[in-house]
Order: sequence, then C-alpha cells, then structure tokens
Amino acid sequence: MVVHLRPVTSDSADVRTAEPAGGMRAGFVVSRSVGGAVVRNRVKRRLRELVRARAATLSGCDVVVRALPAAAAADYAALGKDLDAALARLGRAGGVDRG
Repeated sequence: MVVHLRPVTSDSADVRTAEPAGGMRAGFVVSRSVGGAVVRNRVKRRLRELVRARAATLSGCDVVVRALPAAAAADYAALGKDLDAALARLGRAGGVDRG
C-alpha cells in the first residue's frame, strides 16, 4: 500500500465539513487492479477500520491510502502491519494499543 500524509492547515481545511480543529480526514483509493467490486469493497472496509483505529496518531492530517493489488489477498493483520510500516516511514508512530 501507499500512504500519503499532509498536515491540515487553515488553508487546506474544508469549511463545508464539520471536522473539528485538529481532526483527521481520510481517503481511500482501491482501483480495479485490486479485484472485483466485492474484493475492492472488502479491502476498503478493512483499510477504513485500520485508519480509524489509528486516528489519534493521525490527528491533524489528511491521509490518502492507496491499495495495491496484493491487498486483495492480504488479511486484516497483514494490512495493519503494512499500514504501520508506511506510517513509520512517514514519521508517524504507527500502531494501536492492543492490550
């Protein structure tokens, strides 16, 4: 997966949304190369939940997650590890308190 991160500034904040100051916005790109509609929606649901679980780490950022074709065969745990690795490369401490 590929993750793009951008800090939210007053210039980039969308006044039409009811996002609180310092909130996070996320977008997901899952193309047809990942699979059929059912597979793409499954990947998107998993990614959405993984990002939601890391919302505190991503506070104040716009996040775009692009799934690669290998995401179709990956389970929830593998997608989580990939997301954590991508966030670590971007300088955001990935991970969720699982205990």
